[in-house]
Amino acid sequence: MQVNMAFGRSGLTLDLPPGPNYQVIHAHAASALPDVSAALDAALDNPIGSPPLLALATGNRTAAISVCDITRPAPNALTLPPILDRLHRAGIPPEGVTILIATGLHRAATPEEIRTIVGPEIATKYRIVNHDARQESDHRHLGTTARGTPAWVDTRFLDADLHLTLGFIEQHLMLGFSGGRKLVAPGLAAQATIKVIHSPRFMREALATEGSTSDNPLHAELLEIARMARHDFILDVTLTQSREISGIFAGNPVQAHATGVEFLKSSALELLPEPVDAVITSSAGIPLDLTFYQTVKGITAVQHILKPNAPILIFSECSEGIGSPEFSAMLRTYPGPQAFLDQIRDTPVEVDQWQLEKLALVALKHPILFCTPGVQPSALGALAPTHFTDATRALQHFLSLLGPSPNIAVIPDGPYTYVRTSPPHS
Repeated sequence: MQVNMAFGRSGLTLDLPPGPNYQVIHAHAASALPDVSAALDAALDNPIGSPPLLALATGNRTAAISVCDITRPAPNALTLPPILDRLHRAGIPPEGVTILIATGLHRAATPEEIRTIVGPEIATKYRIVNHDARQESDHRHLGTTARGTPAWVDTRFLDADLHLTLGFIEQHLMLGFSGGRKLVAPGLAAQATIKVIHSPRFMREALATEGSTSDNPLHAELLEIARMARHDFILDVTLTQSREISGIFAGNPVQAHATGVEFLKSSALELLPEPVDAVITSSAGIPLDLTFYQTVKGITAVQHILKPNAPILIFSECSEGIGSPEFSAMLRTYPGPQAFLDQIRDTPVEVDQWQLEKLALVALKHPILFCTPGVQPSALGALAPTHFTDATRALQHFLSLLGPSPNIAVIPDGPYTYVRTSPPHS
């Protein structure tokens, strides 16, 4: 049996030997919209819980737009033009628009990547800047949330008259779902804010996980920070497996995002009758499998369908290696899941430790094998013995861990596949 896994740009074909009971689970999605341009116009002129964007923008002289960085396949080149058109018709000139790349603590986008993110025409005509969370002077302190998080947000966003975000909605390993408030914090937040919202206090919350919003304390925290930053308007989309737009949700940042989340749940959720004995998955190819850091999302996404101690095998190209210098240094000395969790429990939060923390929480319950040819074993600390560069060898070792006739879920599209064994939290 052959299965094509999302891997890098070209994919990876796995030859699955007979014996196990394989269930291939593809990402579900609503159909692509037949006329995206008309749907965008309708969404912006009849938004959810908000005046039309043209009316909202009238009387303002400047606008700031937060967009996803290169690690997210958000179709900004399609969604930006109708927004910019309405801003200009409302009286905001091109020089009054600032487009911010919401990097969070990711690296800055290169000039070539900026052209990919926003489209070449917009890249040459508008002021486009990378957010830098490490540069505290680029941020303004807005106060402290009810839970005690210091809210520092990029001054260039705050100084505008109108504050907009463009994103897309998918399940997210901590926030339940991406989009909306995430484009403000952590997207445009300072390091001091990001460290708190990614601390063990939130990372170890049971409901700070994929598919959970209504009772997710991190979701509530980011909504509060976004309100403090006067988040005015969003345009979020959902995407098909081939990255076409399947839904558009514009308007009030809370109401429009919630509507998009419900649409995604109704169109994408796959329910299995019972947990499985093992999972073979991916990091969904470019852009999520550029680094080992992002690969963790493919692992956390499948934990919801596994039996206790069921193993996971993940394929991720990792063409850019491990990730940030901080994450790379931490991973090199990674001592194992429980030792790492104990080590960071009561110490100051380090940049990017949260991704390794989420990985450790899964590794306490499940053996994990990595086929990540872009990284070297010496970079993986205690994970090195479970690392492979050859897909066939990785698969053989994985199958050797299983009993006779195991039930294996094969998930070619990794974290973009929303699958559960029972109805998820809302």
